[in-house]
Amino acid sequence: MTSGTTHIVGAGLAGLSAAVQLVRGGHKVVVHELARHAGGRCRSYYEPALGLTIDNGNHLLLSGNQSALDFLDAIGGRHLLVGPAQSEFTFCDVKSGARWVLRPNDGQLPWWVFSERRRVPETRALDYVRLGRLLFANGHETVTDKIDSGSGVYRKLMYPVLLAALNCDPAEGSATLAGAVVRETLARGGRACRPLIAAHGLGAALVDPAIAFIRKNGGDVRFDTALRGIEYENDRVRCLKFAESGLDLEPGDSVILAVPAWVARTLVPELKVPTEYRAIFNAHFKIAAPATMPKIIGVINGTTEWLFAFEDRLSVTVSNADRFNDAEREPVARQIWSEVAKIAGFEDALPPWQIVKERRATFAATPAQNALRPSARTRWPNLLLAGDWTATGLPATIEGAIRSGETAAKLATAKGF
Repeated sequence: MTSGTTHIVGAGLAGLSAAVQLVRGGHKVVVHELARHAGGRCRSYYEPALGLTIDNGNHLLLSGNQSALDFLDAIGGRHLLVGPAQSEFTFCDVKSGARWVLRPNDGQLPWWVFSERRRVPETRALDYVRLGRLLFANGHETVTDKIDSGSGVYRKLMYPVLLAALNCDPAEGSATLAGAVVRETLARGGRACRPLIAAHGLGAALVDPAIAFIRKNGGDVRFDTALRGIEYENDRVRCLKFAESGLDLEPGDSVILAVPAWVARTLVPELKVPTEYRAIFNAHFKIAAPATMPKIIGVINGTTEWLFAFEDRLSVTVSNADRFNDAEREPVARQIWSEVAKIAGFEDALPPWQIVKERRATFAATPAQNALRPSARTRWPNLLLAGDWTATGLPATIEGAIRSGETAAKLATAKGF
């Protein structure tokens, strides 16, 4: 156990995860955050155009995301997740109007693939067996190197699922990362695939309780604190240079750098990180969802990819969205609303709306970019890295971010500085 203080730079989910892990073990923690709020790319905020509190981006958790659920259990936010009692995913093809519900059975023996009522329409059991090829991918292969992109199970299931998980076209996406997603979800049975969303927002479930937990357990969280540089001396970090002053580290102190990859690259000499990123955009519509509408719907053959139903709004997520970075907002909103209205049974009249774009939402999960992800360790023993862009073995997801924080915290407590 380290006797010094661990300074965590960044209060996104990776930094918060590390801080929660450390204070649970009785360690001294100070979190330094550039912004005036926590959460990073996973936060809630009040949107004046809607008069609502919305999330910066829609995020889905699965019941098999064990690190995320353990984190929520620790901070007291798990009860704020909602989802079906069993694993089921509703899909809608906006072109044909067809709808179906995917229902994996709970156990690991996937007998559901033999049931026409549980699997994707017009697919065969053998199509699902062939997905197992993803589990044996090498680091250079893409998703479509391993599975047939022309099959119905790819077009109607794996394409939308992996597009969201990888945030890039699966044709260029890392088969290794796709295999990790399959291994931790479908391969473990329906118990690991139950979809969960934060009904009252990401801030209420994941962020605010984490800040409260850290402070309650003796940790310090400092906002509006900009790290400008790091001073190195021999084999250790000696000083953190903030905008207002420097912070000299004591011999037992350590640093967990939980900032975006492009920021870390400017602070750590010769650090290799992913260099390509993909956008995500979310469209929010101020209208109550029908009472019978599923909480989440996968959408095929539309601009809309995933539709989330909240009490006060309908929200849409579009991944790999660089093509919309410079698009006019209102035509895009109208196009998406025409699809949402068709799915939900509303009139075409556009309700109050807002589009939120995150241009560098995640690194591009291609084989080449995945190979650039660094480990949590650096060549300075008292400097560790955390973030969904580090080598977690997963794509850039909530589970990956939280897992990276856990890893950094364990390394910080495993050695003395």
